[in-house]
Amino acid sequence: MASLKDLRNRIASVKATQKITKAMQMVAAAKLRRAQASAEAARPYASKMEAVLANIAGGVSGSEAPALLAGNGKDQVHLLIVCTGERGLCGAFNTSIVRLAREKINALLASGKTVKILCVGKKGFEQLKRNYEKHIVELIELRGIKNIGYGEGEMIAKRVISMFEAGDFDVATLFYSRFRSVIAQIPTAQPLIPAEVPTGKTGGAAASYEYEPDEGAILSTLLPRNIAVQIFRALLENSASFYGSQMSAMDNATRNAGEMIKKQTQIYNRSRQAMITKELIEIISGAEAL
Repeated sequence: MASLKDLRNRIASVKATQKITKAMQMVAAAKLRRAQASAEAARPYASKMEAVLANIAGGVSGSEAPALLAGNGKDQVHLLIVCTGERGLCGAFNTSIVRLAREKINALLASGKTVKILCVGKKGFEQLKRNYEKHIVELIELRGIKNIGYGEGEMIAKRVISMFEAGDFDVATLFYSRFRSVIAQIPTAQPLIPAEVPTGKTGGAAASYEYEPDEGAILSTLLPRNIAVQIFRALLENSASFYGSQMSAMDNATRNAGEMIKKQTQIYNRSRQAMITKELIEIISGAEAL
């Protein structure tokens, strides 16, 4: 049985941990408001971009369609862009994204496809390299960047597009966690190349448009920007999901620490009372013996 000193040290240690988890919870809650606002602000722009693409893409087909829209006609080499966090202590945020990516990897490998992985975020890289290290082509770290901006999404998009133009892959899929609420983050796999153009999404009533320059020239400029926008949105959604998951995890940790402190305090009080009772019995027994 632990001594009273050991129990006091254990209680003090748990109290110190509780203070840390409570502080992390409050910091995550403060950062969540800004991250959530940024993610929600980016959604209308990304959705409108999809609507514009759907409208313009209806006027091109066959060989006229850019490769980023229609693909290169192959389906052998797949690039998986796995976006996770740079830090842990956030519940199942990183693990859920990696689990979805792992299911996709296993399915592709089982069907004889070639898989390449581009990791955005250190935690996803650490988990994937255990089983798929030979498939990882690059790690892009966002550590030290306090506020995710469009520049980060554009930088990753340029890297992906350069790989596609070099013939390094045929199909690209983006993995991230879509923010729904503090307790709900949805792991998402979004086709990136070829572009997934929603059908019937023209942003209003059906109409006929004439473009200057032609649709192909507009798409050649718009499609790279769309890839950067979708990656940027994924980074913002990840940021909000990370802080939401971290806030929930630290709240649970704080409550668990409180329960542990209560339990250890009860054990300490019982042990102390037992020692006092034992000493009294010894004193009384000694007095009676005299």
